Amino acid sequence: MDFHKELDARGLNCPLPILKTKKALADMTSGQVLRVTATDPGSIRDFQAFAKQTGNELLALTDENKEFVFFMKRK
Repeated sequence: MDFHKELDARGLNCPLPILKTKKALADMTSGQVLRVTATDPGSIRDFQAFAKQTGNELLALTDENKEFVFFMKRK
């Protein structure tokens, strides 16, 4: 999937991956896609809730060797 910006949140625990994602999305324009890599298993639930609460779209979620990759589209 194409993306405009990448965020490495590996090794960070809740709530840091979401906080860093929120900050990164704020610096992007509407429609741009952010790729986030995280290792916190709780981040799956966190990113789903974040998308619902903020209106940013969770385009995809993959689990690759205990690394979770999220593609978030800025609203």
